[in-house]
Amino acid sequence: MTTMARRDPADKAKIDAIEKKLLANPEIAKLIDELSTSTTDANDLVRGMLQASITRGLNAEMDAHLGYEPGDRAAKATAETDNHRNGTYPKTVDSNYGPVNIDVPRDRAGTFIPTMVPKGSRRLTDVDDMIVSLYAGGMTIRDIQHHMATAMRVDISHETISAVTDAVLDEVMIWQNRQLDEFYPVIFLDALRIKVRDGGRVVNKSAYMAIGVDLDGIKHILGLWIAKEEGASFWAHVCANLANRGVKDVFIVCCDGLKGLPEAVEATWPNSMVQTCIVHLIRAANRWVSYGDRRAVSAALKKVYTATDESTAEAALKEFSESELGVKYPQSVKVWQDAWDRFVPFLQFPPAARKVIYTTNSIESFNNQLRKATRNRVQFTNDESALKTLWLMICNIEDKRAAKRAKQGKRASATASRLVEGARVSGWKQAINQMAVAFPARFDKYL
Repeated sequence: MTTMARRDPADKAKIDAIEKKLLANPEIAKLIDELSTSTTDANDLVRGMLQASITRGLNAEMDAHLGYEPGDRAAKATAETDNHRNGTYPKTVDSNYGPVNIDVPRDRAGTFIPTMVPKGSRRLTDVDDMIVSLYAGGMTIRDIQHHMATAMRVDISHETISAVTDAVLDEVMIWQNRQLDEFYPVIFLDALRIKVRDGGRVVNKSAYMAIGVDLDGIKHILGLWIAKEEGASFWAHVCANLANRGVKDVFIVCCDGLKGLPEAVEATWPNSMVQTCIVHLIRAANRWVSYGDRRAVSAALKKVYTATDESTAEAALKEFSESELGVKYPQSVKVWQDAWDRFVPFLQFPPAARKVIYTTNSIESFNNQLRKATRNRVQFTNDESALKTLWLMICNIEDKRAAKRAKQGKRASATASRLVEGARVSGWKQAINQMAVAFPARFDKYL
């Protein structure tokens, strides 16, 4: 995953030195004064300088290709080639400052291949970077077209923007198929609902994200998968994908009652436990509760998931079911009863380990930001478009957070941090020690 760099002092010094050299030339300084009266004129000045810089760079490339400079007859006579210049051809490329018109040199043999502006390219790479950045920020292709036309005076077609963003798919596939660790103590699975065009119709699909916690307590986004319906075959595919990428064992898979997942996990990693997410269980129970009673219901249910063992938890749930609130909201009781078999494993864990499994605030916050970023998109054109967009948004969200935290200073509480990728789980050392003592057969060979 990419990271956003802080301002480089060496880069600033280099640009400052260039500025001094430009202003030291009276003619250039005069030109700058003439063209600095408006943003448009200043923009044209930059375009002109960019055009001159590229033209000189291309000519230097041709000099290196032929082995001699224009007009140098002595060097030409001793050159080990009979190839020579054959004029130029005009070309217009888009840049952040608008269109730039350049004259690309060519040789008689047709063997010159420019690297500064490659053949077939119609944009300087920084324009592509801007398109990808805007797309990652949640802009639609139509939004990007409008922004580039009004702010940058660059007219880019719908097809071109699509082609630029589609080029990211190669990176997504590399990321999606990268090698993983052989053991993850915890893997969280969560879903985001999206609308995707499929077979001429717009249908509801889910984007599933797997987040693994490694032995050092570092969270990693292991993969993204798009599916219309969850089921045994889909989860078998997901588990097989993770296993094929190197995951040999998982201690706990924490999820929200996903159909077919327990069977797929048990078939892939026989010793793993599938644990219902406690936060999701509480929310599911509260869906049946009026707003005024939710705090009281949550307090009553807390006795269930903080119980020391299964029998104590059963007694707490029975007490709630027979209380005034339990009688008033029987469906809330049923939510816990239906999920009981997948809730019970939670009670085996020591307190610090329970906190790791229960506390998913960073993941919830991360998904909320993803939901906000996808609101501009009424629908995705296909699964690949959804996957590409979500991956770019993940990079964008994490990098923005890291950059924001980095600006706050060097205090321990304000170090560069992300919500998920590369972030450390709070209280992990105590949790992993408790789990290793409670389940030595599962952890000894990996520690």
